[in-house]
Amino acid sequence: MDLTQGTIKEKNERAKKMMLWFGLISLFMSFAGLTSAVIISRTRPDWSQDLQLPDVFLVSVFVIISSSIAYVFAKRALKQGKKGITTLLLLATFVLGVVFIFLQFNGFNELINSGYYLTGETSDPKASFIFLIAFVHLLHVAVGLICLLVVIYNHFKQKYTPAKHLGFELAGTFWHFIDILWVFLYLLLYFVA
Repeated sequence: MDLTQGTIKEKNERAKKMMLWFGLISLFMSFAGLTSAVIISRTRPDWSQDLQLPDVFLVSVFVIISSSIAYVFAKRALKQGKKGITTLLLLATFVLGVVFIFLQFNGFNELINSGYYLTGETSDPKASFIFLIAFVHLLHVAVGLICLLVVIYNHFKQKYTPAKHLGFELAGTFWHFIDILWVFLYLLLYFVA
């Protein structure tokens, strides 16, 4: 496909998709760096062998996957012209995202109540990585929630149609990416760290 061909609208849409993918690739590279740091650091003598991830982090995996599934069905409903179902599924996606954040903070509290901290005399490298990775991911979830709010607002303003839904699609791509990223990070922290 020749990227220089097409209408201005088609070129604009391709450019927006490409910019999103450049952003996602840079985000992936950032977390790849953190992943490498965990793999290298786990050989340190002060790396905690006793620290287990709080169970609430596993629950958050299922919540974030459910939010992605809700978004997929919202997009399908939008393409079928079912605005009411689209609205409900978008709201469900947003609420599940908020629940995810709540669960993450519960996980942080469980770690702190177990005596693990991000920094300080009683901190440990494994706990510090768990806090850092989960918190940085959480910031991206917050950005995803802002994107969802924009999509919900635009949906209420009837800016999306079965044929015109680029913003809906871009927000969905970002949301699915950060959801899959959390599944990967959880598996990394559970099995590798």
